[in-house]
Amino acid sequence: MSMSLTRRHFLAAGAAATTLSMWPRFARATGSNDTRLLIVLLRGGLDGLHAVIPAGDPQYASLRGRLAVPDARRLDADFALHPALAFSHELYARREWLPIVAVAPPYRQRSHFEAQDNLESGAAATGGASNGWLNRCVAALPTSRALSVSTVMPLILRGPADATTWSPPLPDEVNPILLQHLQRLYAADAVLAHPFGQAMAAQGMQAGGNVARLPQAMAAAARFMAAVDGPRIGFVENAGWDTHAQQAPVLARKLAELDQGLKQFHDGMGGEWARTVVMVVTEFGRTAAVNGTGGTDHGTGTLAMLAGGAVAGGRIAGDWPGLARAQLNEGRDLRATNDLRGVFKGVVGDHLGIARTALDTRVFPDSSNAPAMAGLLRG
Repeated sequence: MSMSLTRRHFLAAGAAATTLSMWPRFARATGSNDTRLLIVLLRGGLDGLHAVIPAGDPQYASLRGRLAVPDARRLDADFALHPALAFSHELYARREWLPIVAVAPPYRQRSHFEAQDNLESGAAATGGASNGWLNRCVAALPTSRALSVSTVMPLILRGPADATTWSPPLPDEVNPILLQHLQRLYAADAVLAHPFGQAMAAQGMQAGGNVARLPQAMAAAARFMAAVDGPRIGFVENAGWDTHAQQAPVLARKLAELDQGLKQFHDGMGGEWARTVVMVVTEFGRTAAVNGTGGTDHGTGTLAMLAGGAVAGGRIAGDWPGLARAQLNEGRDLRATNDLRGVFKGVVGDHLGIARTALDTRVFPDSSNAPAMAGLLRG
């Protein structure tokens, strides 16, 4: 392992054409401001250490035990990528995919509801938010509108600015929240835990096919956003990332779905990909050590991922804190060294052209202590 890893500072230099014709026409910017932004929220708390693996950290193997990822794809001397993220690895080689390590929103506790509320509101503290930061971005861009591929309007896009939901005809599947509760029950049974984990790995796929919710939703977002009169800003969400037990097979499936969704969106955007940023985020991370049921519990620091032709990728961004016990948050979680609001501001400021003063005061209120992360996008 390179000695630079400890406190290493990384340089952050479904719808058919007829459906599209029924969509309300969006005002579209032209010229240099004709950019696209898609936010993908993974609800449940992605284990960032399982997706982008700190293989060079001397504590990784002992903390992860049986959760250590075999056959990971090397990114650099210190980090590797889960093998399910094959297309992401291709984009990394093209310098169009950028992982940002050790990130978290300002909320640093372990409640899904409060963490998601904090991430979506963009506030310095959790609770009481009635509108979201992405809606405030739309308000700062008067010629833009936003689309959420969801059945209800998520908090991140609630507010007075122009945003609409669209729900594609997604395949039926078992509610992932129900599965998460059942997962905890089955995990305690030595006989049934493994079969249930296998069933979880297969859940979400159509019989006889391989179409899953996230890829279809991202493909639908691309069809709208690539249209001549399509929205400039999009949002997609996906549940089922709360991996308390049998994490390896569950995340192998979920990461493959995310990767397939990214490829669907890439292919669907066509030439617009060059002016696009996709931000993949989650509300918090997981414990650094594996638990007794082959999973991880709620943690703190996690991973954000950027993709797109406008991204300055092909490297690792963020400030890696290390996995030694003294370096962990409360001796158990990856410590968050990067405020997620700074990542958001670094993207939307440069990509959408929103002034820093507006980002610090209106889009992300009281956030001057979370400066925009520089160098995330191509100059």
